[in-house]
Amino acid sequence: MPENKLEPSISIEHAAYLKSKKLYHWKVLGTQIILLIGFVVLWEIAGRMGWIDPFITSQPSRIWKTLVNLHNEGTLYYHIGITVLETVVGFVSGTIIGTLFAIYLWWSDFAAEVLDPYLVILNALPKIALGPILIVWIGNGSTAIIAMALLISLVVTILGVYSGFSQVDSDMIKLLKTFGATKVQILQKAILPASVPTIISALKINVGLSWVGVIVGEFLVSKAGLGYLIVYGGQVFKLDLVMTSVIILAIAAAVMYKAVVLLEQLFLKWR
Repeated sequence: MPENKLEPSISIEHAAYLKSKKLYHWKVLGTQIILLIGFVVLWEIAGRMGWIDPFITSQPSRIWKTLVNLHNEGTLYYHIGITVLETVVGFVSGTIIGTLFAIYLWWSDFAAEVLDPYLVILNALPKIALGPILIVWIGNGSTAIIAMALLISLVVTILGVYSGFSQVDSDMIKLLKTFGATKVQILQKAILPASVPTIISALKINVGLSWVGVIVGEFLVSKAGLGYLIVYGGQVFKLDLVMTSVIILAIAAAVMYKAVVLLEQLFLKWR
């Protein structure tokens, strides 16, 4: 006799719901694409018709020509690579160091109370103002740029992740203590798993902050990178180069943010 196999089945209503959700997703994506294409087309038409000054605002066709020229010169991927590398290093180091520091604050209530006002003040302090000081301390190079990205994202990560640790269900922690769990076990079994959404949120925020830090650093000291191209283009009035660099930055930031979203989906499944 043939073996009976259990086949998963869903109700008609649930199937209709899933279909409507998928349709809604495609509607949102389609609308986003249409808006983007419409904006690019309108931008091009406005430049050609003289509604805007293409020398100041550039236009898609001029940006494309600039991209092709940079590609032919062999400098496009060099500048992109430098900026992306500096951003990724600052992003990863800021997230790791910030999370470890938040764990230390959770571990020591005394340290948390002592350092709390200093962290608040550091968070309110405009980090960009420290750029010239970092250059003097660290030197003129990529290290200072990465330090700027790290400085901008670090305090936000510490405060955000520590706040997530503090909001973990206290009853769950008490239950673990009742069963004799150590502080390390509480951290492993309760605090970190429950704080995954908070850590992911910190990652999302750090994407933008890391890009800001790197570009500001490149404005100050870099001789290569997208920030350098923006500064150079502004100095010699090559505004097509400026707009091209800005568009590349937007695309790179969007790709990096999407990578964090995919990471979030993997972690939530694990959790």
